[in-house]
Amino acid sequence: MTSGNAQLSKRILSIDILRGLVMIIMALDHTRDFFHIEAMTGDPLNPDTTTGMLFLTRFITHFCAPTFVFLSGLSAYLSAQNKTSSEASKFLLKRGMWLVVVEIVIISLGLTFNPMYNFIILQVIWAIGFSMIFLALFSRISYKTVLITGFILVLGHNLFDLLPAPNNESVGVILKIFFTASGTVVPLGNNHLIGVFYAILPWTGIMFLGYGAGKWFSKDYDPKKRKTNLLNFGAVALILFVALRILGIYGDPAPRKEFQDVFKNLLSFFNVSKYPPSLQYTSLTIGVALVLLAISEKFKNKFTKVLSVYGSVPFFYYVIHFYLLHTILVIVFFASGYELKDIMSIPFFFRPTKFGFDLWGVYLIWMVVVLALYYPCKWFKKYKETHSQWWLRYI
Repeated sequence: MTSGNAQLSKRILSIDILRGLVMIIMALDHTRDFFHIEAMTGDPLNPDTTTGMLFLTRFITHFCAPTFVFLSGLSAYLSAQNKTSSEASKFLLKRGMWLVVVEIVIISLGLTFNPMYNFIILQVIWAIGFSMIFLALFSRISYKTVLITGFILVLGHNLFDLLPAPNNESVGVILKIFFTASGTVVPLGNNHLIGVFYAILPWTGIMFLGYGAGKWFSKDYDPKKRKTNLLNFGAVALILFVALRILGIYGDPAPRKEFQDVFKNLLSFFNVSKYPPSLQYTSLTIGVALVLLAISEKFKNKFTKVLSVYGSVPFFYYVIHFYLLHTILVIVFFASGYELKDIMSIPFFFRPTKFGFDLWGVYLIWMVVVLALYYPCKWFKKYKETHSQWWLRYI
């Protein structure tokens, strides 16, 4: 292998390491949703009611979705280098539409275990799918168009927080779906609901910025300059977060609360809005992601090798982990003495409101799930490397 190819492989490895890390942490939050005793009744980020450990458990998972979306955009740029502009656009369009279908049909079922689809949950895969559709269109114009649009969306979407709600209900729903959704529930008839938890365009902005950063990871880009860029932009993002948080004028729909307690004030400082991802939230999470990308190229040990396994097959891991978690939930549900009459609940079947464990149980189940998925992920990684069926490009 030539030195240029070796450098490229190393750069790709750094992406897989970071993506693997966030995939593992992400599973912790979903485990908490299914198994924590207060998941359905409390807010783990409320400084008034939470504990330090519970806050940290939820807060560290804040870094997962934006990093995952950012890296999806970065990977889209790298993938496009081996295709014509038309081929890259068509692939993004088809993959985006495929992901939207997967969110509705496969992931919603894994989350709810409700075969009647009474409650369809639209989360990060839905947002990634639509973002890829927009990326397919904007990337045909130019790289610069994607980058500028990404900055406009990330920096400017919180302007909608300052505007009054529209009088027209339909316009209001569309605005929520594309810009301000924080848990918008849209009824479909009497027995079916759609929960839109990820407003599309703020996440599109993050993906577009990831696409823009992809140029730094191209084959002929100077590694030292790439590292400098990652560190500098990461530092700027973190400084922006601190400045906006202190000023409290713009960048988050929920103003920072002041407490008499120093510890509660610290928690409040970092309690930024994810739904939708505010500018302050994005500055913090992507700032950290950029710094980790810069330093992870030097990491090469057994732990990073394990992380890269999860990070190399993120879609496979993401789908399977929901089904494994919910299967364990069913077992615990019946083992806890619940009966068939207790199955139906919203949003998750087999998940009563007053059910679950303290945090120690959540962490134990999380570790079991992550470890159980290592060898399936390793097998699928090898399968993708040794097979070339068309459908593998979509998984």
